[in-house]
Amino acid sequence: MMRGMFAAISGLKVHQTMLDVAANDIANVNTVGYKAGRTSFKDALAQTQRGASAPSTTLGGTNPVQIGLGVQLGSIDSVMSSGAIQTTGNPLDVAIQGGGWFRVADGTVGAAGTSTFYTRAGNFALDSSGNLVTQDGMYVVGYAQTAAGPPPVFGTSDGAITVPTGAKSVSIGQDGVVSYVNAAGTTVNLAKVTLAKFPNDAGLSRVSGNRFASSNNSGAAAVGVPGDTTTGVGTLASGGVEMSNVDLAQEFTSIIVAQRGFQANSRVISATDEILKDLVNIGR
Repeated sequence: MMRGMFAAISGLKVHQTMLDVAANDIANVNTVGYKAGRTSFKDALAQTQRGASAPSTTLGGTNPVQIGLGVQLGSIDSVMSSGAIQTTGNPLDVAIQGGGWFRVADGTVGAAGTSTFYTRAGNFALDSSGNLVTQDGMYVVGYAQTAAGPPPVFGTSDGAITVPTGAKSVSIGQDGVVSYVNAAGTTVNLAKVTLAKFPNDAGLSRVSGNRFASSNNSGAAAVGVPGDTTTGVGTLASGGVEMSNVDLAQEFTSIIVAQRGFQANSRVISATDEILKDLVNIGR
């Protein structure tokens, strides 16, 4: 009897978590580069009343008799499918078509103590010093041009992308090349945006501001440039951003399922309470 109450309480907790995840997804339905979450459950420990027995020469075997002790949270998975690309017309807005993540840094790029994060939100901007940054002010990591060419040659050392003073018509190409027009009216290639690819994208840890961080289960980042077939990263779509991949129909369905699950477990607690009340009243 009491087992049923505690099992129902565990059901209330996990269905509340399911509701929280769905609510967060709906809240971020228009967040650039947001990845939806998905909740799954697993059963808790079971109390064994009788173990299984093997068949004998005269009797068949019997199955174990076990009473479940409730439910627990199995996982909250990140759904890493691509969101729709929304055209903005801003030359500094870029979206990744295919796999990969933009690399952004929270300090001097390449310096000790600087952390690198990963995002699909390509709504970039320029700060007062001409640095290409995210909306939170983090530096976009790129490779500087080392030789003008043709074809232009880019280095392999991480660095910030800084547009010089007086530059005009700054843009980011499909291949990730950041270019601008100088005072003489000549187009100059400045740097190339870098992308990272992980063996297990779902293993990335969420941090604030549309960013993710590598974890023990994401694997090491393979760094490349847009269109790099070696690392398997995608190309860039200029003048647009990747929107959230939240499926509203699925989220509202999840809310209904969570609500009904919560309601059913509440009913079990009420039924158990009635039984306890009857037991207390036996002595009257």
